[in-house]
Amino acid sequence: MEIATRLLATAKDIFSTMVMLEVSLHDTVDLAEFAAYSRNITGVVGFAGTHRGALAIHLPEKTALTITSHFLGTNIESVNADVEDAVGELANMLGGNIKAMLSDKGKDIALSLPAIIKGKKYDFQAGNGVDSYILPLVSSAGEFCIELQLERN
Repeated sequence: MEIATRLLATAKDIFSTMVMLEVSLHDTVDLAEFAAYSRNITGVVGFAGTHRGALAIHLPEKTALTITSHFLGTNIESVNADVEDAVGELANMLGGNIKAMLSDKGKDIALSLPAIIKGKKYDFQAGNGVDSYILPLVSSAGEFCIELQLERN
């Protein structure tokens, strides 16, 4: 099974079981909108070992608030530490599943602690020699994007 297909299956599973939201591939989204992240929150985890790279989940603030509210079972109205923790934990869960997918149960890959990037405008670009997989997704919480970058062997 190709990486993008497995990443989508992983995202669907995590969101339906942990966040209680159904997600699907959003094939009509303009990926250029995600090229210049404006008022977004990004959760990132890195991979090191037999596979090196990063996994990021990019969420507009409004989507992040709704997803966090579902995740925590409470109403979140502004970006705070709970939102940052939830976005980081989503990146961590997605990264952990991809780590296990890339190797023998992930034994030969280390996963970094999640990091959060947020702001009014920022870039998130792949380096040279990297394969990038971008999944634009949609749910009742809104549109968002998952990006996996893996160094080519």
